[in-house]
Amino acid sequence: MTDPRSAAPTASAIAAAVRAGDSTAVAEVTAALGRIAEHDAAIGAFQLVRAEKALAEAAIVDARLAAGEHLPLAGVPLAIKDNIPVAGEPMREGSAATSAEPQSADHPVVERLRAAGAVVVGLTRVPELCVFGTTDSVYGTTRNPWNLERTSGGSSGRSAAAVAAGLVPVAHAADGMGSIRIPAANCGVVGLKPGAGLVPAEMGAHSWFGMSENGPMATTVADAALMLSVMAGRPELATVRPPAGPLRIGLALAVPTPLARLDAGFRGAAERTARALTAAGHEVVELALPYPANPLPALARWFAGAASDAAHDGLDLAALEPRVRAHIRAGRAIEHLGGLRAAPVETLRERMLAATADVDVVLTPALAQPGPVADGWHRRSWIANMRANIGYAPYAAMWNLLGWPAAVVPAGWHAEAAVPSGVQLVARPAAGSAGEALLLAVAAELEHRTPWMRVAGTPGTAPVRERAENLPE
Repeated sequence: MTDPRSAAPTASAIAAAVRAGDSTAVAEVTAALGRIAEHDAAIGAFQLVRAEKALAEAAIVDARLAAGEHLPLAGVPLAIKDNIPVAGEPMREGSAATSAEPQSADHPVVERLRAAGAVVVGLTRVPELCVFGTTDSVYGTTRNPWNLERTSGGSSGRSAAAVAAGLVPVAHAADGMGSIRIPAANCGVVGLKPGAGLVPAEMGAHSWFGMSENGPMATTVADAALMLSVMAGRPELATVRPPAGPLRIGLALAVPTPLARLDAGFRGAAERTARALTAAGHEVVELALPYPANPLPALARWFAGAASDAAHDGLDLAALEPRVRAHIRAGRAIEHLGGLRAAPVETLRERMLAATADVDVVLTPALAQPGPVADGWHRRSWIANMRANIGYAPYAAMWNLLGWPAAVVPAGWHAEAAVPSGVQLVARPAAGSAGEALLLAVAAELEHRTPWMRVAGTPGTAPVRERAENLPE
């Protein structure tokens, strides 16, 4: 079997080749469009493919290079999650209730990516209003490229699927309750949620009361760092440096909620990762995190954030999915009852800072259970969706509430579910981009010591076990 990695160039390699004149932006975009046309039908990652516009924009990138511009992402084809504006294209947010009119201007993140030479080849689908952890909507169901029977996660599930299938080397994603890290874990790619304020957020009414952040999705740490450096306007992040010295890593295996239980395979992935970090010279200690007994502060902002976005966009609630209408009703009720008070969040922040004072990085499982089947969750009840989301992905949301940087990297293979395993790395808040730089450094060490297969290969054609035979269980 041909190694699928050979047919999926990295963003870093594409940009270097285009800058050197060994390739062109037009050639790279043409190749990406060909991969999308050939393979996306099996996955359902793209809401909209911008074939003619992307090729025209690629030609402009080639002209900019010829004029002497330095472009960090020269000719890199990428996808944008369909929840931030792309000029000239509709922003549907997974909903038939949203407007089909084109957006008048790019989001600041899209502006930065295009200014760096990247070419937007398409928009990736999302669950309605980006609410849930499976990517299903009236526009279709997205499947995990490693195992087409399972979800790619959500709400950035289609960005993750597009990257994991090698359709594009990198993709924009956004994370309000784990929506970068949950799909990254499902699909075996690198996903990073930056800390509050590093990357322009500006989503919906108020970015879910400040919980939502824009970040990168990639198959390598170097690509994630390169894309983050552009999104954040911090070129120094593109160079991933090893830690200055041995780190103290806190291994936190406890489950944040009694509504979930930790699968043995995902527990094993975290323990293997801890051993790899110990072998790299770091000290790994057991860590008990003060997960809140009352999850309302995060849930309230999740519910009420969706309600605010619907009102901000002037959506007809009757046109929304029943599960989303129920979510919005819960948000309005909780907000009316004072569930958005800041005091519980500040108390949790103080407790978490105290609990992590003696560690540099927190290590947790990325998921508690394998992602559910890819089977039209948008047609199921709100209760069914809530039970599934909380039961399989409880580790991410707290770091959104606190605004701490967090990342997910692949960590082997879950043989029973036939999907990748992953772990979550969390850094304490730090000045500038120091926390994100630390996460990238640790992730790069893991990539070197426990390498992962970057892409899943042609979706649905090769046995999953064969595609992943080099991954540890």
